[in-house]
Amino acid sequence: MIASLALLAACALPRSGPNKTEIFRGSVEKGGNTHVIYVNDHVTRASAFAPAFGFSANFRNASQVGADEIRAGDRLALAIWENVQDGLLTSAGASSAQLTEIQVDSDGFIFVPYAGRVRAAGNTPDQLRQIITDQLAVRTPDPQVSVARVAGDGATVSVMGRVSAQGVYPIERPTRSLSAMLARAGGVAIPPEVAVITVKRGSESGKVWLTDLYASPTNDIALRPGDLIVVEEDQRTFTSLGALGGQTRVPLGNEVINAVEAIAMVGGLSTQLADPTGVFVLRDEPPSVASRVLGRPVASTTRFAYVLDLTRPNGLFLARDFIIRDGDTIYVTEAPYVQWQKTLGAITGSAATADSLSNLGN
Repeated sequence: MIASLALLAACALPRSGPNKTEIFRGSVEKGGNTHVIYVNDHVTRASAFAPAFGFSANFRNASQVGADEIRAGDRLALAIWENVQDGLLTSAGASSAQLTEIQVDSDGFIFVPYAGRVRAAGNTPDQLRQIITDQLAVRTPDPQVSVARVAGDGATVSVMGRVSAQGVYPIERPTRSLSAMLARAGGVAIPPEVAVITVKRGSESGKVWLTDLYASPTNDIALRPGDLIVVEEDQRTFTSLGALGGQTRVPLGNEVINAVEAIAMVGGLSTQLADPTGVFVLRDEPPSVASRVLGRPVASTTRFAYVLDLTRPNGLFLARDFIIRDGDTIYVTEAPYVQWQKTLGAITGSAATADSLSNLGN
């Protein structure tokens, strides 16, 4: 019997993965390349790192766009009245000169006779009217000028992704902020707690949780012409393996979850198989976090296998404080007695099979 047990122990019996002893054999102390570390209060604090979403100062400090601000590419119509019989621009018998379809060039300027090259972009029609009036006043007495935009939508943004109505929308007086523009596009079409909003502006981009957009006014940034707004579902996941209620890839589903919540999300520990002393969280840590955990400088990304022993007096509290991050693997080892049960089952099953074959032979 002992020889049979030893033989079966040497064989590869079916199991969900490595046991706790085998994982520890891969530790740095044993010549491996993984730091196997029991979780304690220091580790929970040192590893509590989560990439933060938010907008840079360039986004937050941008001023709101005027709803009637003139943009490059707009076409304008000018009417100029002169208080003389034979003016600079008006012909004999005419009271005004009409300058239609003047296009704002790519640098933001227009050309007005006798006023010269005038900057139009960035001004409202009324501001441009005053600029042209001042320029002409030195050449003709008391000129009167009107300016109107006849073509061009002015400032627009594109809204894409998981919204009710994707499209290109003008920045109007009611929709000059991010939250207002999202509402203009019909709102998000996914649960708010998993919605991530990305704003791309030139070579820069920033992102924010929808819930943080509503919670903090500083995240409700002013929009600029050409902004691209993309609404996506949170893509962060963790993987569960071993003696758990489910072995699968799981969306995190919220901004921050801890190990207890993650285990509960897959049905908890298997009561028939799990070893509560062998709950592992496998992760590649960036140098900054690895240095804090180990208490010494680390120059490169490092593999860690964090051990949560739920049988310790504060084991569940530590698991509750340990934050799960994107890309983590939660692996729970089988209890030692499970392998013995499998071994005994294999032996007794083999013996019964042998007896049956012997009876058939007789």
